[in-house]
Amino acid sequence: MNRAAPLSDDLRVLYQDLILDHGRSPRNFRVVEHHTCKAQGNNPMCGDRVNVTARVSPAGLLEDIAFEGKGCAISVASASMMSEALAGKFVPDAHLLYATVHALCTGKIDADQAKAAVPASMAESVDKLASLSGVRQFPVRVKCATLAWHALISCLDGQSQTTTEK
Repeated sequence: MNRAAPLSDDLRVLYQDLILDHGRSPRNFRVVEHHTCKAQGNNPMCGDRVNVTARVSPAGLLEDIAFEGKGCAISVASASMMSEALAGKFVPDAHLLYATVHALCTGKIDADQAKAAVPASMAESVDKLASLSGVRQFPVRVKCATLAWHALISCLDGQSQTTTEK
């Protein structure tokens, strides 16, 4: 009988229940109807690809956000978590959460610092997104965790493509 090796403590941190749940059952995995922006993200290191679509109101409210694509569990989970965290938020909130998630994933800040960096209304989202910070122990995975976020920022900035190699 062939058995998989047990997960190390580092991998256990990386693949927390929340990440596994979103990776297996991604939320908002679709194209937004009547989207106002879209962008494709590409991670050439591993082949992950994601397409982000969003409908942004004239006032800058993210009315709907979704993604499609193919990638590893971290990439898919991060995109799913991003779409949940940002629905109903304003564009500046998206930029702030992008910067916060990127800093968490690269180890520039910890979860407590991340919560302190955002308004109280976004603290719950940061708590959930902090589960992505396990990738800091695996630098090649940082690009997986931030791919959808890069695509979203490109979408909001009117660019149709992005890559993790920027």
